[in-house]
Amino acid sequence: MSTETIDAPEPTFSKVRAALFPIHNIEIKKFLPLALIMLCVLFNYTILRDTKDSLIATAPGAGPEAIPYLKAIFVMIGAMSFVVLYTKLTNMFSSEKLFYGIVTAFLAFFAVFSFVLYPNIEMLHPDINRVHELQLEFPRVKFLLSVWAVWTYSLFYVMSELWGSVMISLLFWQFANEIVRSNEAKRFYPLFVLIGNIALMLSGTAVVIFSDIRHSLPADVDAWGVSLKYLGVTIVVAGSIAMYIYRWMHKNVLTNPLYYDAASPKAPKKKKPKLGVMESFKYLFSSPYIGLIALLVLSYGMSINLIEVIWKKQLSIQFSGDPNGYNTFMGNFSRVTGAATISIIFLTKGIVGRFGWFTGAVITPLVLALTGGLFFALVLFSDQLNPIVMGLGFTATYMAVLVGALQNILTKGTKYALFDPTKEMAYIPLDQDLKTKGKAAVDVIGGRLGKAAGGWTILGIFTVFAVQDIMIVTPYLAVIIAGIVLAWVIGVGALSIRYNRASSAAAEENEEEAVSGKTASAV
Repeated sequence: MSTETIDAPEPTFSKVRAALFPIHNIEIKKFLPLALIMLCVLFNYTILRDTKDSLIATAPGAGPEAIPYLKAIFVMIGAMSFVVLYTKLTNMFSSEKLFYGIVTAFLAFFAVFSFVLYPNIEMLHPDINRVHELQLEFPRVKFLLSVWAVWTYSLFYVMSELWGSVMISLLFWQFANEIVRSNEAKRFYPLFVLIGNIALMLSGTAVVIFSDIRHSLPADVDAWGVSLKYLGVTIVVAGSIAMYIYRWMHKNVLTNPLYYDAASPKAPKKKKPKLGVMESFKYLFSSPYIGLIALLVLSYGMSINLIEVIWKKQLSIQFSGDPNGYNTFMGNFSRVTGAATISIIFLTKGIVGRFGWFTGAVITPLVLALTGGLFFALVLFSDQLNPIVMGLGFTATYMAVLVGALQNILTKGTKYALFDPTKEMAYIPLDQDLKTKGKAAVDVIGGRLGKAAGGWTILGIFTVFAVQDIMIVTPYLAVIIAGIVLAWVIGVGALSIRYNRASSAAAEENEEEAVSGKTASAV
């Protein structure tokens, strides 16, 4: 991150502007295009996230049970392959050319999928009857065969996942950290969270509009194919706008030392420690404090991913053979998620300051437990509850879909509003070495393995017990999730004690240093 500052007076903000838009007028030329790049990237990511699930979950011969295999095996292979390729390309091209090349490659694939691959899936995909025969013959790898059965959809799924990892986590944040100065980041970055949720609402609206286009088409037209073409064009347009703005910034912003001066000397950057998996495990076991933080992150990743697979199964039942209906629902879900997350962030401000760290940290697992419990009740006792919910005008399945959506929205909203801030606060009382190395260890174990562990859990159950339908093992998954959430809550309690103790010790130490400093100056 750049450490230079703009050589211009910085007027103080009014209370309203400080809360809503703490950007100086002179900084708008830099902030606004950077924010628009992020908006375009996240806009595309939400469309891709909704569409990839619709493709896999409603495809004949596939279904939501194939998603854990895609995440645990193929997305991981794709990500590792990209890292190797990217490392080699960085030695051959500038970061600007790499940005254009990578974005163009992604956009070209999504365009080819919409206009070439999907219209020819009958020719490209293997015969569905042959697939079913193989699945009966090899039940332990039934859903691995599902990935092959719809290989073009699987490829789309992997590329969509990589768009999120590559474009957001790597290219955008790499660019932002390079050009945003330290004094700007404190004001720019919180607004990026708001922009991300605005992108959710905009892209959700686009998904709904283009998925509902089926109502205006003749019955003999493949409405899903038409929707995919419109969505593909939208993705290409948004990606092209991102590249145009990126180029504009290089010509009009990054050439101005008022905003960025690559030629000026910079203070040497401290290298963040990069720990391998085994080193991370050793570090976690050597520090119970860091181990508890990792437990919290791991618990969130596993529980939310396990619940999502079962929820998507309910969605696939509700919208069986109707990808347009599935995608319309996901578009509405994205819109509500964006609006709800913004509301939750504003409504929960001050909770940690008023009620303490434990209260702020424990709300997310409690919300997940409460809403998740209601969701599993509707799934596991659908026959008994069906007469009751039908009196409300719903089926038990559709009610489970709605409650599952509510669970996802509230859990992720409280995660962004409370879980993430309290997790970062937990590092504050630690010494610098434990803080930096501990965070690196948590990122490896909690962040990366947390997302994959849910997929590997389901994959293992399917493979060992030759499960044909995820609904068969849903009761066992409910027990596993309950155990994870219980460990999460216990971990919050244990970490809260250690955090308060460490904070008090750090405060006393600072107070002693202040007193000794005053004494020395008086002498």
